[in-house]
Amino acid sequence: MTRLSVEMLAADTVEPITSAGHAQLGIAVLAGIAVIVLLITQFKLHAFLALTIGSLALGAFAGAPLDKAIASFTTGLGATVAGVGVLIALGAILGKMLADSGGADQIVDTILAKAGGRSMPWAMVLIASVIGLPLFFEVGVVLLIPVVLMVAKRGNYSLMRIGIPALAGLSVMHGLVPPHPGPLVAIDAVGANLGVTLALGVLVAIPTVVVAGPLFSRVAARWVDVPAPDRMIPQRPSEDLEKRPGFGATLATILLPVVLMLSKALVDIVVDDPEHTVQRVFDVVGSPLIALLTAVLVGIFTLLRPAGFAKDRISGLVEKGLAPIAGILLIVGAGGGFKQTLIDCGVGQMVLDISKDWSIPALLLAWLIAVTIRLATGSATVATISAAGLVAPLAADMSTTHTALLVLAIGAGSLFFSHVNDAGFWLVKEYFGLTVGQNIKTWSVMETIISVVAGGLVLLLSLVI
Repeated sequence: MTRLSVEMLAADTVEPITSAGHAQLGIAVLAGIAVIVLLITQFKLHAFLALTIGSLALGAFAGAPLDKAIASFTTGLGATVAGVGVLIALGAILGKMLADSGGADQIVDTILAKAGGRSMPWAMVLIASVIGLPLFFEVGVVLLIPVVLMVAKRGNYSLMRIGIPALAGLSVMHGLVPPHPGPLVAIDAVGANLGVTLALGVLVAIPTVVVAGPLFSRVAARWVDVPAPDRMIPQRPSEDLEKRPGFGATLATILLPVVLMLSKALVDIVVDDPEHTVQRVFDVVGSPLIALLTAVLVGIFTLLRPAGFAKDRISGLVEKGLAPIAGILLIVGAGGGFKQTLIDCGVGQMVLDISKDWSIPALLLAWLIAVTIRLATGSATVATISAAGLVAPLAADMSTTHTALLVLAIGAGSLFFSHVNDAGFWLVKEYFGLTVGQNIKTWSVMETIISVVAGGLVLLLSLVI
């Protein structure tokens, strides 16, 4: 288990702030979600305010003291902003540097020249899958979204046709393929073999990402036909520049944080000794914060200086890069606050208690438990940790391959139907400029397709291996 995974588990394991029964908790969850959806869709209230009010409503319906509900919400908001907010900010700065220096234009022009027409969605899903292998989902989003938006804008593609394949690639890697924290937690909990799980994870991931990415994007583009939001991408800046950075330098800058984080993951697997000097060094340089910060600093010399940017202009660029994400940070943070309120009210434990009496095959049970916890809490990590802990005893009599499939079943279930209690839901919604309804018809459905297809493939594999 990675150090980050342990910290997540510790943060999410708390005493409930209410003694409400299962029925009252179930009603409270439905009521809290209904309040959020109603405020956003009918009263057009800003999502940050709706999530804040919905979290307090959840605590009130669950019978939790108001001060404890407020503390849970603020704790979740602070933890989310601390964990994701800085990454979003650094990603926004790096995206602004790529855009204003002409580096992103260079990448977009090259991609459009090499993979135009029908092959573009397939190119995007391949890029997202490779880049997303060592990245947290949120980090992958902030790195890829500028390219997605520019490709859609400059190539006159439907945003969903380009965006859904990229998101599918990132999400599948996040849920099914180690060294992502979720699969690593499940591998540790059930005692699965890392190599076998990795091999089977890739085997399941490939057809899953094809169905949920390029194929579903055709349907999503018909359901939600929206252009790339202008507020998130500047006009083509390189037209006013005398020169711009080369393709190789730009690609190297983008891949730098990927290489650093992948190196950390490989060292963690090979060395597997938290006290070893090499692993401690890579734990630092390969952390998402340091990796993205390094890319930003390197980008000054590989992107901005070659484009002729002076020191004053570089300072102004950073400030401008942060401005558009203020609202996104608050919304994503509030989503984390709502998730923490759910957890602190005991919703996750309620789901585990109810599911103990289900009499079904182990792989399907693991998938269903992860699905239920994911729907209730909005957290794929909480769903993975809880489901893996519950079904771990079942792995004692399983073969090596079936134990690995148990991990994949949990990972598949943890991705099911992202909705308003998931910070990732709001991240995608705001970046793509979608309404709540449009985001459900695209992002939420895509996540469900990933979960169902991957879960089905796991069950099929269990019959033949």
